[in-house]
Amino acid sequence: MRKKVKYETGEAARFVSRKHAMRKLQLNLKDFRRLCILKGIHPREPRNRKRAQKGNLSKVMTLFHEKDIRFLLHEPIVFKFRDFKVFLKKLKKAHDKGNFEAELRLKENKPKYNLDHIVKERYPTFVDAIRDLEDCLCLCSLYATFPKNPRTPTEMVDLCKKLTVEFMHYVIEARALRKVFVSIKGYYFQAEVMGQTVTWVVPHQYAYDPPESVDLKLMSIFVEFYTTMLGFVNFRLYHNLNLQYPPALPHQTLPAATGEDSKQDDESFMDRVAALNQSLARTVAGGSEEEMEEDQLDDIPMADGSQNPEALEAAKAAAEELHRLKSLFKGKRFFLGREVPRESLVFMVRAIGGEASWDETCAPGATFKEGDSQVTHQINDRPKESVDMKHVGARYYIQPQWIFDCINQRKLLPESEYFVGEVLPPHLSPFVDASSRRIGDYIPPEEKKMLGMEDEAAAEKRARAKEEEEEEEEDESDEEEDDDEEESEASEEEAEKAEEKASSKMSVETGKAAVAEEDAKALEAEEFRLRAMMVKKKHRPLYKSMMKARKRRVHESRQLEWKRKEHDAKDKTASKKKASSATKVKKATSG
Repeated sequence: MRKKVKYETGEAARFVSRKHAMRKLQLNLKDFRRLCILKGIHPREPRNRKRAQKGNLSKVMTLFHEKDIRFLLHEPIVFKFRDFKVFLKKLKKAHDKGNFEAELRLKENKPKYNLDHIVKERYPTFVDAIRDLEDCLCLCSLYATFPKNPRTPTEMVDLCKKLTVEFMHYVIEARALRKVFVSIKGYYFQAEVMGQTVTWVVPHQYAYDPPESVDLKLMSIFVEFYTTMLGFVNFRLYHNLNLQYPPALPHQTLPAATGEDSKQDDESFMDRVAALNQSLARTVAGGSEEEMEEDQLDDIPMADGSQNPEALEAAKAAAEELHRLKSLFKGKRFFLGREVPRESLVFMVRAIGGEASWDETCAPGATFKEGDSQVTHQINDRPKESVDMKHVGARYYIQPQWIFDCINQRKLLPESEYFVGEVLPPHLSPFVDASSRRIGDYIPPEEKKMLGMEDEAAAEKRARAKEEEEEEEEDESDEEEDDDEEESEASEEEAEKAEEKASSKMSVETGKAAVAEEDAKALEAEEFRLRAMMVKKKHRPLYKSMMKARKRRVHESRQLEWKRKEHDAKDKTASKKKASSATKVKKATSG
């Protein structure tokens, strides 16, 4: 019988250190990190670190599963990495010898690799790729905003911009946009793609230099994989809608000329596609948005043969609401000012069925001019005095937030609250709902009003107003008693009849003990304390940290409520002073 040796079985055999993995794969740290990112291999946390590190606790090691490292041994890209090392040695040798012909030949035969097989390996089905699309879109949208910089290759930035524009075109053609939100980070979009919810962030279109602390070389490895993946996804999505891929405008193809003219025509063509303002060419007739919108919900029975009418009605109501959202801006034309974010607004307007354009001198891709009589809304974000409202009157001059709020609430809101120069209502996030809200989280008053909730102060104020109205009604009734004796007699007879009917319907019910509000709160607190005592000993640290976080959230929400009340009080006093000063000016001018 073989004698057991310490640290050769169990967790010690299941985990290997990063240094050991690099030695086994014969790769340096740079290539090993690239390989792990492309293959989706990441470090693991063992249950017992002492055993996993074979008793060496002098430092915390980066550990990997031994099975993952064996999985990387037969990866074709590893051989390409080794070929690239040999290529660099040969290139350096030819350069040092001054053999320029050999150096040129080596550069032409530089070893390359593609990631197609890795994408198919990591995502066996198309739905798996859709579920992992959020990080891909966020990072590609970020790289699409980067300026030309030695740290960010221009080819990678252009490719990211091209792929993100293609995906946005798909969302427009499929009418898949569901929620939008704007913050200081950028624009949050949520779309429904193949039955899966995809949420991503598009940064504001301002060129900036990334900070030096960010490792762009590491990020570029992720972008290298995500661009390959997004190309696969766009190809499949376009073919599902019978759209031509790569995207092309109807009755227009890329120029076949050569030279500088071809390059300029190609750039102008891509600018028109990137403008998101025109529909794309289709490979097969049909399959348009209008035909897709005609789908109706069938009365499909449940698996057990029974039908739940309430669930069926709720599903039908949700389908009708979604149908209204897809055609919310249908028949409406929007003209965008120079100062508004053009790309995000065109994307939202067209994804909900509207049309948008801008001044042709501002950017290519405009479809109609500002003086068009069919324009229904003009989007401006400048002060009221600087907007010319006299030359065209049959349109609304509104601020961009109207489009965001209409999509989130899935209805056309009154334009009067969003006129140029007006104080806008709060822009609430549509991604926060009752299911995702935790105990103690702050809820703004506007959201409470929208959800049908009310503050205690607002409830007390409404109760006081109701009492005052009742007192006024009682005073008026006392004055009219002398004149309406006959009506009072008739009302008494009706009251007697109502009492007789009520007495006929009287019944005996089991009584319930009346519990005071303070006693109920004390009873609830005692039950909570007893439940907390039943928490197991091993779970008590986690429970304490949860309670500590809850107390912190409650404290923060109270502070925010106090700040909001103080802000509202200041606004109220300022409006009163403004109104009083206006009345004084009127009296002075009239006098």
